[in-house]
Order: sequence, then C-alpha cells, then structure tokens
Amino acid sequence: MTTETSALDFKSATLYAIRVVLQHADTADLIKALDKRMTDAGAFFENEPVVIDASRVEDSVDWVALIKAMRDHRLPVIGVVAQGENLAAAQACGLTLVDLSASPARNASDTKTAAAAAEPVTTAVLTPVSNKPTATQIKTAASKAQSQAALEPPLAAPTMVVRGPLRSGQRVYARNSDLIVMGVVSQGAEVIADGNIHIYGPLRGKAMAGAHGDTAARIFTTGLDAELVAIAGVYRVIDAKLPADLHQLPAMISLDKDALRMAPLDQ
Repeated sequence: MTTETSALDFKSATLYAIRVVLQHADTADLIKALDKRMTDAGAFFENEPVVIDASRVEDSVDWVALIKAMRDHRLPVIGVVAQGENLAAAQACGLTLVDLSASPARNASDTKTAAAAAEPVTTAVLTPVSNKPTATQIKTAASKAQSQAALEPPLAAPTMVVRGPLRSGQRVYARNSDLIVMGVVSQGAEVIADGNIHIYGPLRGKAMAGAHGDTAARIFTTGLDAELVAIAGVYRVIDAKLPADLHQLPAMISLDKDALRMAPLDQ
C-alpha cells in the first residue's frame, strides 16, 4: 500500500503580538508618540508582531504612513482591529482583521493536558507477539499513554544564568526561560526574559520579564534603580527618583491587571 505524504499540514497555533491602541487619527502625533515609546523601550519590542487597534478611532487613519513608521522601528504589522472605512482601508494595505477576544489563562499543567488531548498518541510500546496488534489494542495503549502524560507534573522552566556584570550596550535575552544575573545591570544595559528575572545586584538599566505575554512573570532585584521596567509589554520609564523604600533597595516588580506594581521585597 502506498502512503502519500502531504507537503503541508494545518495545525493550531497561539501567537503573541503587541497591541498598539490608537487614541485618534492624527498621523503626525501618532508617529511622534511611537518614536518616543521606542526610544524609551530601546530594543525591547523590535521584531515583535504588532496588531494595530483602531476600534476607538472614527476619523480616517493614514495606514500607509503608520505602517511605514512601524516598520521603520522594526515592528512588523500583522493585523488590525477596526471597523467601517478604516477596516476597509487597512485591508487594502494588506492587513488582516484580528479577533482579540480574550481566552482564559492556563497554567503549565493545563497546557500539557490540552496538548496531550490535541495530539493523539500514534505509537505505543506493546509486548512483542507474533501477530500484529489489533486496532483495539493500539487505541487502549494510546489512551493509557495519554492519561499518564496528563498526570505527569510539568517540567520546571529552564534558567539562564549570567555570572558577572552587564555593561552599557550589552543585551541578554533568555528565550523561553527565567534569567538570573549575578551582578550589576549597568545603565544602558538590557535584560529580557520570557519568564522571571532575578538580579543579584543593582538594576540600573532596563529589564523586561514575561516578554512573550506571561503576565505572571516578576522582576526581582537587590537594588532597584532602573531606567525602565516592563512585564508582558506593559512598561514604565523611571525618570524620577523612586520613593525611599524602593530606591536602590531590594524590590519586586509585578503586573497588577494593566499596571506595574513595585514593592519592597520585605512586603
């Protein structure tokens, strides 16, 4: 029997994208605000997919100019949220309408269980016999393997460890992992992680945790004096001296709804 191999497959995927929400349609003002945000954030958002949300805008948006400005900052625009003439104009520029309906958050064990349910086990370890296993045997073995996989505890996330200081201009990205820096993060240095960030030393540069949307990520430092901190794309530029209970002291940064929260580590 000849088995045909498909040249491609369709599979579900969850993609992370930055949502840029437009408050009005003034092109010059939008580009000016974009320039400032990207200057503040440094390289944090470079090459991240962007969905432009123009759902609050009634006036016509100059999509050509706005998309060019995004691309000039290495922000590839992949979709749009809009309606009426703005949607039609955005689609004419090649953007796709995106549904931003919220989906329930899942933890690691939920994800593992769902993955096991979505990807049926197609091979099974069976006791060798002279005859081929029946379809019922294969189905039973697959179901058992799925149940065992669902009960297994989730694996701990990997961790990247940087020993020593990070100087101005240096940038470290811990992809799909936590990041530990054993030393100072100097002004002008950047640390990014898809998970948590632990800095055993002063944080004087920029730090972004949960870079691909993990809103439960945290930033810990033994000396908070940062230029910028961010979690899951929500960031704050620190251009004034922090309160006395935070400035250059051990602190934790977390995300509370849509706002960053900074607190002393002893709280």
